[in-house]
Amino acid sequence: MIFAAFLVAAVAAQIRAKRFHPSLYWAVITATTLAGTTMADLFDRSLGIGYLGGSLTLFALVLASLGLWYRSEGTVAIENVTTPRVDGFYWLTIMFSQTLGTALGDWMADDTPLGYNGSALLFGTALAVTAGLYFFTKVSRTALFWAAFILTRPLGATIANSLDKPAAQGGLGINDITISAVLAALMVVSVLLLPQRAGHHPVSRAG
Repeated sequence: MIFAAFLVAAVAAQIRAKRFHPSLYWAVITATTLAGTTMADLFDRSLGIGYLGGSLTLFALVLASLGLWYRSEGTVAIENVTTPRVDGFYWLTIMFSQTLGTALGDWMADDTPLGYNGSALLFGTALAVTAGLYFFTKVSRTALFWAAFILTRPLGATIANSLDKPAAQGGLGINDITISAVLAALMVVSVLLLPQRAGHHPVSRAG
């Protein structure tokens, strides 16, 4: 509930914003990550349906969100996120995608022989293939965006588990707080140093 409240407040601020603010945008992304992680645990553990059941349920929710978005707007391309309603669809799909990514990463790492490191390698390879399709093919950019976004979450989760889990479980046993502080610092530095700008919207319906 705490992370959900943070997410609602951040999304509301993002939707009300009149122009692109990198720090606000990435604050909302962080909020979806935190809420998504706890929601994935709710599906996987509290509801007792397991990692695979949680992943399948959340995948269905991602598809449902995209389906409602497409039915309402005729497209799910991020270039057309120009109104509060479409912004709502966008962030709803982002949240479900983050939640799915967490559940998928947990399932691959804990319930398959790959473990944390093998799962990280698999998701990293899949993300690299997605990037290759973007640069060297004409596969739908919209489909590739959502595929890449979903893959970043289990990749990050399995890498984090490789760092913080005990050595007996295949990790390095680094303290969670230390890892969180380092990652937070890297995020802040990236937002401040990497150039970012508002996207180009071929059909502007903002108002």
